[in-house]
Amino acid sequence: MSDDILDCLVIGGGPAGLTAAIYLSRYHLDILVVDSGESRAATIPCSHNHAGYPDGINGEELLEKMREQARKYGTRIERGRVSRLEVRGEHDFEAEWGAGPVRARTVLLATGVTNRRPPMDEAAHDDALARGLVRYCPICDGYEVTDKPVGIIGNAARGPGEAMFLRGYTPDVTLIEPDGPLALSNDDRARLEAAKVRLVDGPIVAIEPGADEIVVRVEGGETLAFASVYPALGSDIHNQLAKMVGAKLSDDACVLVDGHQRCSVTGLYAAGDVVKGLDQISHAMGEGGVASTTIRNDLAAVRPLLREEECA
Repeated sequence: MSDDILDCLVIGGGPAGLTAAIYLSRYHLDILVVDSGESRAATIPCSHNHAGYPDGINGEELLEKMREQARKYGTRIERGRVSRLEVRGEHDFEAEWGAGPVRARTVLLATGVTNRRPPMDEAAHDDALARGLVRYCPICDGYEVTDKPVGIIGNAARGPGEAMFLRGYTPDVTLIEPDGPLALSNDDRARLEAAKVRLVDGPIVAIEPGADEIVVRVEGGETLAFASVYPALGSDIHNQLAKMVGAKLSDDACVLVDGHQRCSVTGLYAAGDVVKGLDQISHAMGEGGVASTTIRNDLAAVRPLLREEECA
C-alpha cells in the first residue's frame, strides 16, 4: 500500500455511486469506485421512468453510459467487493478487497440491496426477469401490466400493500402466500376482498415461465397463469460495512443519514437503496448528487480545496 490517501472511496457502482463519482471527479477530487458488478439496475430489461429516454433504456446500457461519463472526468472504477472497512482516525479510513488495502479521507456507501427471490430455478428466474414475466418494482413498471393478470407472491407483511398498489393498474390481481395459508389481519382481508383481489393459500410447489405467461402451481393442484408475477418478499440490505465502523442503522436495517447523506460516523456517507429502499433510479441518483456535494464541502472545511496553477 502506498502512502497516498484518496479524497473519497465510493463503494458501489450503481446509479447512486456512479452519479456521485461524476460529481466528485468534476470537483477535481481524487476518488476511486469499487464496484461488485451486482447493481440491481443492471437487471432492468427496460426502464421507462428515467427522464430523458422516451422509449426507455436497458439498465446495463444506462450503467455503462454512466461509467463512461465518470471515466471521462478521471474516475477510476475497479471491479471488486470490499470485505473490510475500518476507521484509522478522523477522516482516515482503510478498506480492503481483492486488490489490497486503500486509504481514503471519506467513504460513500452505495451498496444497495438484494431482492429476495421466489422459489424457482435461478436460471429460469433470470430469464423470466429479462422477459418481464417476473417483476420487482410496481412503481417502475406497473404501467406495463395495465389490464393484465398479475400475481403477487407475498406474505401478510408485504403482500397486501403490493396487491393494492397494483390493483390501480389492473382488475385482475391475485395474492399468493408462498409458504402456506395466508395469515391476513381482518382489516387486510376485508380491504383486499373489497378490491376484488383474489386470495390464494400456498405453499407454492412450482413457478414455470412460459413463452408469454408464467404459471404458479400451489399445493393441492391449483394452477394459476399470469402475464407477470411480483415477488413481495422484501430485500436484504447491504449494511455490513456500515456495521463494521459502527454506523447507526434504522429499525429496518437501513443506514441512517442526515439530510445531507452523512452517517453517524464522521467522514462516512451513504446514498441509494442502502439508505431507503425506494427502488427508484432517479431517487438514488439524487442522493448521490447530494452526498457528493456534501463530501466536497466537508473536505473543504477541513482543508481548503485550492486549485494550483499548472506548470508550463
